[in-house]
Amino acid sequence: MFPWLTVLALLPLVGAALLIFIKGSAAKSLSLAVSVLAFAVSLGVLFGFQPGGGMQFNEQVTWIKPFGVHYALGVDGIGLTLVLLVTFVTPLVILASWNDFDGGKAAWIASGNQAAPAPKYDARVFFALVLVVESLSLFVFTATDVFMFYVFFEAILLPMYFLIGGFGGARRSYAAVKFLLFGLLGGFVMLASVVGLYVLSARAGEPSYLLSDLSQLDIATGTGRWLFVGFMFAFAIKAPMVPFHTWLPDAAEESNPGGATMMVGLMDKIGTFGMIRFCLGLFPEASQWATPVVLVLAVISILYGAIAAIGSRDLMRLIAYTSISHFGFMVMGIFAFTTQSMVGSTFYMLNHGLSTALLFLIVGYFIKRRGSRDVFAFGGVQTNTPVAASLWMFAALATCSLPGLSTFVSEFMVLAGTFSRHPAFAAVATVTIVLAALYMLLMYQRTMTGPVTPEVERTVTDDLSGRERLAIAPLVILVLVLGFFPKPMLDVIEPAVQATMQHVGVSDPQPWVTAEGGR
Repeated sequence: MFPWLTVLALLPLVGAALLIFIKGSAAKSLSLAVSVLAFAVSLGVLFGFQPGGGMQFNEQVTWIKPFGVHYALGVDGIGLTLVLLVTFVTPLVILASWNDFDGGKAAWIASGNQAAPAPKYDARVFFALVLVVESLSLFVFTATDVFMFYVFFEAILLPMYFLIGGFGGARRSYAAVKFLLFGLLGGFVMLASVVGLYVLSARAGEPSYLLSDLSQLDIATGTGRWLFVGFMFAFAIKAPMVPFHTWLPDAAEESNPGGATMMVGLMDKIGTFGMIRFCLGLFPEASQWATPVVLVLAVISILYGAIAAIGSRDLMRLIAYTSISHFGFMVMGIFAFTTQSMVGSTFYMLNHGLSTALLFLIVGYFIKRRGSRDVFAFGGVQTNTPVAASLWMFAALATCSLPGLSTFVSEFMVLAGTFSRHPAFAAVATVTIVLAALYMLLMYQRTMTGPVTPEVERTVTDDLSGRERLAIAPLVILVLVLGFFPKPMLDVIEPAVQATMQHVGVSDPQPWVTAEGGR
């Protein structure tokens, strides 16, 4: 069988290596071509995928035999959804960041009205790092060996560290180190659980890190709970959840728009993906045991992120806080343990990636033009740039889940599915719908409406260029298409979710039925 997943994941890595030998505009063209080719291969995987067929496109080769480590790849509907997200968004990031570091200067703004410091590396390094993040993300979302997953889970920290530290703002070193330390802490704790799984599999017979083998182990209740905590801790940092979230606002604030999109829109999905694939897949009893605590933290994240976004003046930081709130919805949907909520959570991962990419990129365009990230440094911008302002409004409405857009479908499914089992948590989370409308519409009002300020009249004079529109248009189209016709993606996701639910040993609650004065 042709190794489609290996080819898919290695393509961006090979492209990044080739950029070492290429300079100038040719490096940009190569990075874009490689990312588009990777997207084409992912479409081939999608068209060959059979919904309901379990793990597919499997590849398995013994890697480190004494430890039972395999080079093993495969995708189910959940993994495939995130593979498509990564390959779809990456070329758009490259296109949107095309001129951001030309001439050794950053085109965006570090803080206040200060231009970002000169990047530490040239532009081709930026595009190479974007491709490396894409490649490692694809390996993470397709790995079916726990040790292999762990290797790529840790490895992705390095290119993201250099994207922040090499191409970020005035406090980029602080933000990059903080990002790395939080990531390493989570990985270090998870490593203890990874080692524990080796010990358990070795005692049961032949050591193995394959998910298919580990999921069949008879793990004692206490041991399983400790191992679960190790994995969950790492994923809660990556997701991120309150109180492990503090690295994200700093990292997003100091990142350039393209780097922030790769981090928040794509890489952070590793946390919620890992909760489904490894926490639920390997420790079903422990996952149910931890549910009350996880749901409380998820709801706190939902509310905290929304409230913090309302009070934020920095546009990049504001988007980061909205993402903390949205990740809370994803985690709540996973641990509500209903088919509807978990399907909605997986679909939310896709939709959040699309809407966040849209918001970061369009806001990035305005930051470059205005010369400031401060919400109050704008005003009346829609008069000078009507197309860009309209797209900003569209991105804002997508972020607050307007009906008719794809984000609404996923958020509604999470809330409805959670309500059927945990109505109190769903009711509290629903308050955020009002808060989301508040922080998005306030942001738009303060930046786009009102009289044109002298500073805006002087700086924000050009509407979106053809290249910028080309980078934004696919995101807009897909958010609309999935908003009106989500069924194809839901059909891909649902069988994998049902298999996970069956493995965990939970079923959907019985519906309430009213009959002759009773229920």
